[in-house]
Amino acid sequence: MTSGQRDFHRAPDVTALVASWAGDLARVPYLPLSRDDLHEFLTAAASRVALAAAVDPVDLDAAREVGASMVDAGLLAADVLPITVSALARNLPKAARSAGAHRPHETAPTVEAAVADGYVAKLRARILDEQELMRRTEVKARYQMEGALRSSEARFRAIFANAAIGITIADTDGRIVDVNAALASMLGYTIAEFRLLTVGDFMYPDDAADMWELYEEIFEGRRESGQVEKRYRHRDGRIVWTNLTASLIRDADGTPVFIVAMVEDITTRRELQERLRRQALHDPLTLLPNRALFQDRLAAAFAQPGARVGICYLDLDRFKAVNDRLGHDVGDTLLIGVARLLDKCVSTRGHLVARMGGDEFVILVDDPPEGELAILADTVLAVLAEPIDVDEHRLSVSASIGVIECSVDETTPAEILKAADVTLYWAKSDGRNRWARFDPERNARDMTRYTLSANLLPGLERGEFRVEYQPIVGLADSRVHGVEALVRWAHPTLGLLSPDQFIDLAEETGSIVPLGRHVLNEACARGAEWHAAHPDAGLFISVNLAVRQAHDAGLVADVTRALKDTGLPPHLLQLELTESALLGPAGRPVEAISALAEMGIRIAVDDFGTGYSNLSYLPRLPLHTLKLAGTFIDGLRNPATGADPIVSSLITLAHALGLAVTAEGVETPAQADRLRASSCDTVQGWLYARPAAWDEITDLFGRALPPEG
Repeated sequence: MTSGQRDFHRAPDVTALVASWAGDLARVPYLPLSRDDLHEFLTAAASRVALAAAVDPVDLDAAREVGASMVDAGLLAADVLPITVSALARNLPKAARSAGAHRPHETAPTVEAAVADGYVAKLRARILDEQELMRRTEVKARYQMEGALRSSEARFRAIFANAAIGITIADTDGRIVDVNAALASMLGYTIAEFRLLTVGDFMYPDDAADMWELYEEIFEGRRESGQVEKRYRHRDGRIVWTNLTASLIRDADGTPVFIVAMVEDITTRRELQERLRRQALHDPLTLLPNRALFQDRLAAAFAQPGARVGICYLDLDRFKAVNDRLGHDVGDTLLIGVARLLDKCVSTRGHLVARMGGDEFVILVDDPPEGELAILADTVLAVLAEPIDVDEHRLSVSASIGVIECSVDETTPAEILKAADVTLYWAKSDGRNRWARFDPERNARDMTRYTLSANLLPGLERGEFRVEYQPIVGLADSRVHGVEALVRWAHPTLGLLSPDQFIDLAEETGSIVPLGRHVLNEACARGAEWHAAHPDAGLFISVNLAVRQAHDAGLVADVTRALKDTGLPPHLLQLELTESALLGPAGRPVEAISALAEMGIRIAVDDFGTGYSNLSYLPRLPLHTLKLAGTFIDGLRNPATGADPIVSSLITLAHALGLAVTAEGVETPAQADRLRASSCDTVQGWLYARPAAWDEITDLFGRALPPEG
């Protein structure tokens, strides 16, 4: 014992454990130790047990050694083990806390079980040693054998009568010759009643097949011993689980005569194991199967070739708001209520419902009948439509559900779960409180979008984005007044991508800011080169700004730097923004736009008329140009559409506000004629030129473009 341990065993809690333990054992007759020796032994044992419970993980081996040392010390009376377990149960948590345990009430029962396990194991080994000694004495001389047998028999009889584990002796016909008090008490019979029974009376049809084989082999002498876990029915009907060790006893001629069986009650241990197993496979809050059990069942389903599997993956809508506003206790209670409803409507149909974590649940359907998943999803939505009472709150809850069904030969457990999760978020994005079925084509599109979004910035770094330019032509002189810069993505595998295939992704991911900066710098550089060579041309460069760019804090600095670095005069730069990009919170103009306009930069409203345009903001913004959306211009192809008066009115309104008007999407001479008749200022479209590289588009500068392009 170290100095630290010597100090520790004097701690009040350890002293209390020793006093309680020694006091109870003092009532046991014929203890082989004196009072002082017993006290010294228990002091050392208590210290070791408390220290074993204090470490993390618990030192089960040390606890088992304490139990074994009790047998070595001769503490073999029937009451010793129950008294020890009782004393530890009462006092060990406090002693363990004194030793530094963080969770003494959780670790103490485990240490108690280990002490009992060590005691029983040592006692069983000792009995087996006695049996071995009995067998060895048979080969000695008869006069030696008789004395040794009597001595061994006396020792065996003492152990037989006083052992804490059950022992029974049966003949080779299966008749029970004798049992000890421990076994009789374990199963609720008297010793006399036991002697009227046979081994067959305790064999049941639901016993494992290998148990019958074990008994037959031992009874027939084909094996000397065996060990197996076996259930017994107590006299009151409950099940008692035991660890049974059976050994064959032969006479001097080697003929089998008896079978000695030692029966250890492991019911508590098995119940603990079952509780631990259940805890490992069930969600502690809702008591539903958890992710681990669900994945086990899913793997089992995939182990059946040709089988079909269906999954409904659901997530509660706006559950975070419940936690944020009412607290996590209310949220937990709501989850418990939802779990009960799901279990009631799903389990009755023979399916598994599990909680995957948070507010996500999943339903597994093996070999679903036709239409079963749709019925199941509708049923869940209907059940959750009813309000759930939580304390004083009546909460309305809904769910979004992703549904997928496929053959196990076509996918893997991980892939089907991923597909179900993706489909769940389709249901959310489609409006919530609904279910969506997996669509391979939609998934392929989503995967393409994801791939593009993930490669936007790397593609920008690799120089995959290039800028093309489309002329903006004056209707009065048919000459190029400016060009609009349009970005294209030369993707290495998907080919040349137009802006509508990646701009919205760039906005979602924030990549639009560096991408827009790249387009701005490139366009300003080309415009500055042309202006330096043709200073009287007055050709302006028009660059689009997305909403996220317009609200970016560095916008003004980016534009200022681009103009300074390239030498492009501010009045030759036009920035095109949509209505939503121009207006900030509460409909107020974005401050950066006013700052840019003060620098002399042209500001244009792009795609005017595509939304519910609020005309009141037009006079309040420092605008230069209004660009009519292509949908209006498309209507000019056919006079019967009635688009002429609308377009004419918009042009008149813009001119009244001092704004120039540009029409987009002009593709036919008829459209150009009607726009000219309405006094539209400039146009752009395929009628005049398609977007092209700078070197190709400059050939059109400085000359009139005929209507045929």
